[in-house]
Formats: sequence, structure tokens, C-alpha cells
Amino acid sequence: MPMTLGQLRTFALVARLGSLRAAAETLGVSEPAVSSALTALRHDLGDPLFVRAGGGIALTPGGRALAEYAQDIVGLADQARWEVSNAKNDAGRLKIASTAPFAEHAAGRLLDLFTKRAPGASVDVVVESAEDLASLLQERAYDIALGARPTAGTAVTGPRLECVPFLRYQRALVAAPGHPLARLHGPVPVARLLDRPWFAGPAGIQDGSEEGRWLASTGVAPEIIRLSSETEALAAVRAGEGIMLALGHIVRAELQSGVLVRLPVVGTPVAGLWWASTLDRRRTTTLAQTLQRFAGTADATAAMVAPGGSRGLERRGSKFHVALWS
Repeated sequence: MPMTLGQLRTFALVARLGSLRAAAETLGVSEPAVSSALTALRHDLGDPLFVRAGGGIALTPGGRALAEYAQDIVGLADQARWEVSNAKNDAGRLKIASTAPFAEHAAGRLLDLFTKRAPGASVDVVVESAEDLASLLQERAYDIALGARPTAGTAVTGPRLECVPFLRYQRALVAAPGHPLARLHGPVPVARLLDRPWFAGPAGIQDGSEEGRWLASTGVAPEIIRLSSETEALAAVRAGEGIMLALGHIVRAELQSGVLVRLPVVGTPVAGLWWASTLDRRRTTTLAQTLQRFAGTADATAAMVAPGGSRGLERRGSKFHVALWS
């Protein structure tokens, strides 16, 4: 009997989990049923595929070769099934996950321009935490994620992700001119700023971001007050209530006019990247790939960093959740 998709799915799971029992529990079948599927596959291919080892299995060279193909074949079959079942209702619709800073400061401009360049496309955007992006993409809850790069650790056992950087940014520590810290002369260590509150948006300073890694490298933990948006946090900073790691292109005009001042802190400004992430190209949608490419174009970059005007998405309830149509 030639190999079947069910046998390949079973083998791919056994190879990934390293155990027939674990694969049976995941599939909701008996261990003998898993063993039977693998026996048929071994006979068809003329290779043992694996041997029992240390309470689990160890793949043979032939088993390792098949494991890579099996995962790809199963993934393509799942993608085909999903595309067919969603083709009627989701034609031209793009489900987007965005991290909060990107949603607030650039998503509106990017998606406004994209829907004008892609006739018939509609986009639905929800803000999610950076830590959840990888699993949400793998579960096909969204077609594409914009903002922070998905945390690699959550994507080890799932489909591969294509992560493309599309916008560089800088974050600088800023304060009002009358704030006590504004009188400091640099370079100033971060430790000297700990007796003052730091403001941030609802996501705080994300561990997976460049600014989060920079702060972790300093070995200090400032008091961070999270407000409903970075815009609100910046208003508190202008009022002299504290300091903030603000996006450089957002506060550029205020720094030039003296409404805000940049604190000369060691290691700042912090350079970072925003990413467009999808499942790998054999599993993602054409429209998601189109947006991923478009985000890195000169026109898109110019729109996102241009001064003035609205940049973000409208907040509804506890999350940003909007639909934009061309």
C-alpha cells in the first residue's frame, strides 16, 4: 500500500515529539494505531525509519530524511485545506496582528497606503503582545504580524516563520526642559535615573525589543508606569512628571523646538527594527506576502515616518481592533 497523508502526519508528529505515546495522545488515538501507521510506512519505504532508544525513539538516516519531507507535505496539505475552506469568505481579507507601539505610531499610515495600492483588499488589525505572535501565526489566527519580531522560543516546534525587517527606529530618553534630570550633563549612567518615574505605553518596555534588551543589559529596573498609549505617556513627560524612551521620529520636532530635551544617557539612543512576519512562503497567503514586501518599500517608509498627521489606529474597548477598506 502506498504511503498516505495520514501516515506521514503520524510520522511527522512522532519525529517531532520523539515518542509514539506522546504522538498518540496528541492525535487522540491509541498507541497501537500509531504503531500500525508507522509499520505500513516502513514497509512501503523499505526503511526502519527509527529505533527505540532511551524511552523514546532515534531516527535512522532515512527517518531523518523523511521527517523533513513529511513536515513540509503535511504543512502544504493543511495550507491547501485552509485556503480552500476560506477562499469564499476571506478573499481579499488580511488578518493582521500588531504590537502596540507599531499600531499606535505607524500602522494607520502603512495600511492606509497599502489598501489604496491593493484594490479590493481589506485589513483587520488586532493588537497582541510580542510574546504571543509566533503561536498566533502558527495557529493561523492571523496572516501577518507587524511590529516586534516574534519570540523565537515559541516557534521551535511549529511551522517556520519568515521575518523581514522593514523599518528602523531609534528610542531616546526624553524629559521636559524643567525636569530635574534635564540639567544632567552626559554621559549619564542609567542608574542615575532610577529615582524618577519612567512612562510607557500599554506594552511597557517589551523584553523582546531592542530597547528591552538594552535596559536588561544595564542591570537596572526603573519604575515604569504604563499608560493607555505612548501618546498619553508623552503628554505626562511634557508636563514634567517623568521621563520616557520615546521614538525619535515622533519627538523630533519637539526636540528641535525645545519642548522636550534628550537626556544624554549611556547607550542611547537605542536603535531598533520593526518586522513583518508570516508563515514561510509555502504556507502563507499571497496577500500577506504582498503586504510584507510593500512594508519595506520607499513609499511605505516615507509614509510611516513623515511628520504630522494621524499615524495610528482607533482604539475600541480594551484593544485596537479596526477594519480598513480601500
